[in-house]
Amino acid sequence: MESKILDSKSFYKMAFALVMPMALQNLINVGINSIDVLMLGKVGETVLSGASLASQVQFIMNLIFFGLTSGAAVLTAQYWGKGDTKSIEKILGICMRFSILVAIFFTAVALLFPSQTMRIFTSEEPVIAEGVKYLRIIAFSYLLTSITMIYLNVMRSMEKVVVSTVIYLISLIINLIVASILIFGLFGIPQMGIQGAAIATLTSRCVELICVIVYAKKFNKTVHFNPTKLFIKDKLLFKDFMIYSIPVTINELMWGAGVAMNSVVIGHLGSSVVSANSVAQITRQLATVIAFGIANATAITIGKTIGENNIEAAKVYAKRFIKLSIAAGSFGALVILAIRPMLMSVLSISDITRGNLSVMMFVMSYFVIAQAFNTVLIVGVFRGGGDTKFGLVLDVTTMWGGSILFGALAAFVFKWSVPAVYIILMSDEIIKIPLSFMRYKQKKWLNNVTR
Repeated sequence: MESKILDSKSFYKMAFALVMPMALQNLINVGINSIDVLMLGKVGETVLSGASLASQVQFIMNLIFFGLTSGAAVLTAQYWGKGDTKSIEKILGICMRFSILVAIFFTAVALLFPSQTMRIFTSEEPVIAEGVKYLRIIAFSYLLTSITMIYLNVMRSMEKVVVSTVIYLISLIINLIVASILIFGLFGIPQMGIQGAAIATLTSRCVELICVIVYAKKFNKTVHFNPTKLFIKDKLLFKDFMIYSIPVTINELMWGAGVAMNSVVIGHLGSSVVSANSVAQITRQLATVIAFGIANATAITIGKTIGENNIEAAKVYAKRFIKLSIAAGSFGALVILAIRPMLMSVLSISDITRGNLSVMMFVMSYFVIAQAFNTVLIVGVFRGGGDTKFGLVLDVTTMWGGSILFGALAAFVFKWSVPAVYIILMSDEIIKIPLSFMRYKQKKWLNNVTR
């Protein structure tokens, strides 16, 4: 079969149509997180630290969901290229079966052991007390997320990217309105602080689920999904799902546990360091919205192209997406450096926190370039082509055997300064660059995984 390769103009037009809705969606998700950080930052550092550390529970759970859907996307994108929607419906059912079980587990942990969970991240009693208040409310949103996130991510791997953007935009608006009213006590309602932030997030998650149900019932004519699909059995597809999803899920978990371990190290350096890091992480998320959009677009495009059995086109598209990743990462770095002085003047933080934030944002400016490059290769090119194990090996070695190990030693054994510890903790993406590029050149990611 003759390879059909889009010319540069047609390719970038197609890529832009995929990237922009997903970048906007990532921006909206960052916006939802930023609302809490900025509003609670006005209330006080203890409240901000409590919410930031309590959110690590949902962060880890969301990584499992992302791992499940990334593994599912390997299959979904390629079956989409093949035109097999019946298999996609089965994959969606299998994926959601796992996600609901995971959500039930996390909900139970957050409700039954909130203070013990908070003690993993910090030893400061006032921060723990605030975090417990947050967890006891936000835990009820986990099950809702397990349904909406899986459904929308699977739709996204079928190039249906606008629906999730619209739903998350509605969620952002709801979150902004409810959080403003409850955190600060507007319109005569009592000021609720951290509990107000949790209720606002829970409300927005309820709205997301309602929107997903309406879309699935009324508008989605391609893939038909209802609760009975959760129990459909297909041994071959289940086996394929396990083969491609388990390495990705473990990969996301190890990466997420690594990020959480960074939070543990930072959490034991004091609440001023935690507060500065929570703001720095939001700026990183803001700066990488386009890069993550490109990574997801890469996985969809590479998967679909290989599913169509168009291997030469997949090679060409991968190279073009890598160029886009470098451009997006550089843009993100400029964004961080541009908003750095503004953030430090706006936030009500101590001079020590302000000094830490200044260093952290500089570190983030070069970190996002490396992260954009690696994410497009690992999450986009490699996973799109069915190469799901390499990312797992890379993250375990560079994070756990590199940045986390030496960062913890620098903090607790050598007692180095906060900036030195932070630079080491954030060095993993730099170490990954030559290793991920070498894997790309080997072309072991070109696999058709459909049956």
